[in-house]
Parts: sequence; C-alpha cells; structure tokens
Amino acid sequence: MMERFSLKGKTALVTGAKRGIGRGIAEALAEAGSDIIAVSATLDPNGSDVGRSVEKTGQKFTGYTCDFADRAAVKAFTSQVLSDHPQIDILINNAGTIQRAPAAEHPDEMWDKVIEVNLNAQFIITRDIGKRMVKRGSGKVIFTASLLTFQGGITVPGYAASKGGIGQLTMAFANEWAASGVNVNAIAPGYIDTDNTQALRNDPERSASILSRIPAGRWGKPEDFGGPAVFLASEAASYMHGHTMLVDGGWMGR
Repeated sequence: MMERFSLKGKTALVTGAKRGIGRGIAEALAEAGSDIIAVSATLDPNGSDVGRSVEKTGQKFTGYTCDFADRAAVKAFTSQVLSDHPQIDILINNAGTIQRAPAAEHPDEMWDKVIEVNLNAQFIITRDIGKRMVKRGSGKVIFTASLLTFQGGITVPGYAASKGGIGQLTMAFANEWAASGVNVNAIAPGYIDTDNTQALRNDPERSASILSRIPAGRWGKPEDFGGPAVFLASEAASYMHGHTMLVDGGWMGR
C-alpha cells in the first residue's frame, strides 16, 4: 500500500511555492520523491529557501518568477515551463492573493486583481498544462480552495467569489478529464498561520473568536498540508475526482 503513495519519478509544478502552504506542499512532494518546479511572484530562481529545502531531499528543483496578476506573463510562463519541462505529472494551483475592504467600499481594482490571480490565472495554467495530461492519459491537478469556497467571509468579497469559483472549476475540470485518467481535486485550508491571515491574527478580538470555533484548538500550519497533498498527488487517490478536501482543524464541522 505505501508504494501507492510514492511520487518517485514524478515532476510537480507548485505555484505560490515561495512560502506558506505552497512551500509546505512543495517540500512534502519532494520528500515523497517528486522533482519540483516552483513559481511565485517574488521567488528568486537562483536561490530560495524552498529550493534549498527541496534539494536537501535529493530531488531536482527549478524556480521561476511570474506575476499572476498579469495575464500575458502567465501565458508566457506557461509556454516557457512546458518548453523546459514537457511532462508535468502534478500541478498544484496554490498561488493566490487577498484584498480586504467592506463590500460597499470594495474598489474595482481590488476585485479585478483577486479574480485575475485566484481564478483566471488558475484556469489558464490548468487548461494549458492539463491538456497534455489528458493527451497522455495521466496527471494530477490540485487546487487550493478555502473555507470561503463554502462560506461568504467578511470584507473579502473578491476572495470569496474567487474561491467559490475554484470549487466549481475543480468539478468542471474533473467532469471532463476523469475519463482520461486525470484526477482534479482541491484542498480547502481553514485558518492557517500564513501571510494571508496576518491581519486576523493581529486583531485580538477576531483571533480569539476564530480560535474558539476551531475544534483542534489551534491555527493550522503550512506543514499540515503535506500529507493531504501527497495523497491527492499519488495513485492512492486514483478514484477521487472533483472533491474538495477540508483541512481546517474541524471548523466546518461546528
């Protein structure tokens, strides 16, 4: 059974891999045997913490920089990475951003950037890399969804809309690609100790309120996502299609 979790001989592309959940997933995939291609808006291709961590496992690491808010840059990156790495076995769509402002005062610029990074870029990358998986008859795609795939949130309408869209996009791709041997699923993080939740953790009232609802009694950590990601990226999850897996410390069960 444990052999079915092995990723030896695989190559994974992880977006948003510089820090946080993306880095945690990249490191876990490498520990399971996969070579890693990493991309983030500010990742130094020639030297990064995630790159050094991956290389310590004995796996190959390749880094790229891409502004996911720039559609032309996303298309150029996708073209380049496919030229450099014709076979990508695992795609982790983790790159994302969040902009906070009350809905009645939420400017177009905030809305547009969040939708472009969190939804449009994810679709383009998945379409262009996934079509090769479909042609080959194998591949794994994992989106990073959110609790706001299921809930509305407060002061983050663009983020909620984008993550709701990710849940639907996961099922839409799965419906079309499952028969071709490509698994498309998502992981929905709860409240995690990352840059995206810094404002919440800095607010004593909001932080206490959130923590009181989490049955596990703590904020999540990036390393909490390694196991779920390796599972979904492996043959052990070969019959899972279109599923959004909650990794939330029990939040949605309350």
